[in-house]
Amino acid sequence: MRLSCVLAWLTHWTVYGATAPSRANTNAPDLRASETLAILRDPYPDKPRITFRADGTFKITVFSDMHWGENPWDAWGPEQDANSTRLMKRVLPSENPDFVVLNGDLITGENAFKDNATFLIDRIVAPLNAAQIPFCSTQGNHDNQKNITHLQEILREQQVAPLSYTRVAPAGVGGVEGPGNYWVPVYEKASDSVPVLVLWFFDSRGGFSYGDNSTAIPDWVDESVATWIESESVVMNDAWGPPENRGALAFVHIPPYLIQNLQAKLNSTKEPGLNADSLGSGSTQSTTDEADVGQDDAFWNSLNSNVKNLHAVISGHDHGDEWCIREPTKDVIFCFDKHAGYGGYGDYSWGGVQTWIRLEDGDIRANVILDSSYS
Repeated sequence: MRLSCVLAWLTHWTVYGATAPSRANTNAPDLRASETLAILRDPYPDKPRITFRADGTFKITVFSDMHWGENPWDAWGPEQDANSTRLMKRVLPSENPDFVVLNGDLITGENAFKDNATFLIDRIVAPLNAAQIPFCSTQGNHDNQKNITHLQEILREQQVAPLSYTRVAPAGVGGVEGPGNYWVPVYEKASDSVPVLVLWFFDSRGGFSYGDNSTAIPDWVDESVATWIESESVVMNDAWGPPENRGALAFVHIPPYLIQNLQAKLNSTKEPGLNADSLGSGSTQSTTDEADVGQDDAFWNSLNSNVKNLHAVISGHDHGDEWCIREPTKDVIFCFDKHAGYGGYGDYSWGGVQTWIRLEDGDIRANVILDSSYS
């Protein structure tokens, strides 16, 4: 059976399309000997296994940059949050995803108060809890601020959301305020010992340190993550067999630096989608010194050399960008997932990345497929 992964991201609409690997020849060598090791590689022994549907499809919906908690002292701030909650409640039953990704900037941390900042997480995940849909999150630069940290958000999410698959990286992985590096296995069937898809999540950090004497945090995936990717991949291969037998998707809030150079090469016919935000320096941003350019090269190189069948890398952060392009040096598709909900900047009235766009009123438009022939 050929398996396909449908990838959807939300603004006031849904966009989707991507492909995952064929299941042919996916038996790990000497499965009986490696079965125990494969079971030990399951990081979620107490949670339901994430699986493809019986028809061989797996659908992900991505909500990015929702910015809960913005300006709580003004009427429009709580109104934005209420509208974002309404949007999620409307979209989730309509799209009926198998998995949801919250791709960073969950809250506007600079507007959060120390005594209640983490309670915003309760409100964000409430529609997912009610719908009983498994999900993961990355954290963004607005999630590291003087009254909130990535770690605090993750721990609160784990506490209040039974179907959260977000994890904390091992000690020493992720650098300053970058704990959110982990992966999630996706199986063809719940009884399988070997996954057919691995979802990778990376912490691009950024924002400001916790406390009154807050200082800027580097806004890229730390170099320590590169070594971790390599070591995790080795153990995966030992447990599950050749990496070519499974697919992968990667999510990181701030896009890698080298994506900046691709923006000028966009072809609106082959790479459709809104392109309203210019990319700057650092990890594609203008918030860092030029000396920081390329600091995430170690991460990018390790990801692309160790993770085979990497179908796409998906970032948020730039609310006005929703295009996909093939990164030529690594031959991997990179996509922006735009901006979901009503928080944060941007009031864009159209979209288009791949396969289809569903507007909030139900209208569907656009059609691009991310496969081996893309671009």
